[in-house]
Amino acid sequence: MLSKIIWLVATSLIIISGIYFTFKLNFVQFKFIRMFKSLFIKNKNKDTIKPFESLMMVLAGRIGVGSIAGIAISIYYGGIGSIFWMWISSILGASLTFIETALGMMYQKKDIKSICKGGPSYYIKYGLNNKLLGNIYALIIIISDIVGFISIQTNTITHSIQEIVNIDSKIIGTLLCILVIIIIIGGAKRIAKFSSKMVPTMTLLYLFICLIIIVINAEKIPNIFITIIKSAFEFKAIGGGVLGSIVIGIQRGIFSSEAGIGTGAIAAATVETLTQEEKLAQGYTQMLGVYITTFLICTSTALILLTTNVSNLNFNNFNGIELVQLAFTKHLGGIGNYFVFLIIFLFAFTTILSSYYNGESSLKYFIEKPKKSLKLLKLFTCLSIMFGAISSSSIIWNFIDAFVGILAIINIYAIIKLQDKVIKSLNEK
Repeated sequence: MLSKIIWLVATSLIIISGIYFTFKLNFVQFKFIRMFKSLFIKNKNKDTIKPFESLMMVLAGRIGVGSIAGIAISIYYGGIGSIFWMWISSILGASLTFIETALGMMYQKKDIKSICKGGPSYYIKYGLNNKLLGNIYALIIIISDIVGFISIQTNTITHSIQEIVNIDSKIIGTLLCILVIIIIIGGAKRIAKFSSKMVPTMTLLYLFICLIIIVINAEKIPNIFITIIKSAFEFKAIGGGVLGSIVIGIQRGIFSSEAGIGTGAIAAATVETLTQEEKLAQGYTQMLGVYITTFLICTSTALILLTTNVSNLNFNNFNGIELVQLAFTKHLGGIGNYFVFLIIFLFAFTTILSSYYNGESSLKYFIEKPKKSLKLLKLFTCLSIMFGAISSSSIIWNFIDAFVGILAIINIYAIIKLQDKVIKSLNEK
């Protein structure tokens, strides 16, 4: 019940502020040429994390199970119309992504290894001069990302594997711990390098297979889009009518794109910027990430699900991935199960890395030299992986949803208060 109240507030704030910033920033989310140009801005410091690498880190977090299993959950509980509201939330949320990223760049700091860091905690503390609220945001990030996001990625990997072969959850969790530690022990730079290679590969692979299925079922696609739009305004929609469909659609859209909650600004702030133009450029770059996630990955997943009849099935301990695997199996035969497992593993694994980085960055917000604390954080990361492998999906999803809603409320409050700084820079460039 508390989670639903939090999300009603968060949903209202996201819609209202999204509309407000769309006009206030002169429809910034539709300036696609600027988005692509900003991606290739060269930085004079060769040792810094590049804009493309930063985008891949953010996409590693965005293109996780929320883009696949989360879409199945959206359709299952919110009805087909929830996909329409996911699109709307992403379009409006892109303007929020721009302003939160720009603020993250404006208030970025450097750690003891000269790696840039930033995000909502920093612009809340140094921009709003509200240390307490900055501390609360950073603490929630550590809890939600290290415990919640990492757990649900592991949970989905476990469900996906167990759909193929009967293997103990603890073994899956242990193997994942080993793989994750190998990457995160190298810090932000290694995570960025790994993400910049893995994310484009897995994204293109997924989209290629989805495109094949969509082309084969081309005659169904126009009707699916019509049904999505019509269902978005039908009072008989699942989950409490239109209101339920809107809330669930926006909820899944935010979970996938991270628009409005500020977490994308954390990875974006790893890029070293010197001028106001470079700082604003990161805002354009990260909006591109919102569109890639929502209109390519999430929409492709929805179309695959809706070209089958699997949405009418009932499940116990529903994670969402079961629905996706059934859909791909219907389209691709036995190989569909293995394909979904491969994609889920890649998507979820990179999201675990991104979530860990968010937690590490937030820990550095509290502690300047967190050598011992980082070891504890890595330990908690492994414990979260094990927890996710053996826990109930519904418990983890409810835990994450509540915290993401709180993050959105805090972040939107901050960007509304600090909007003038970004608007002034945008008008001066």
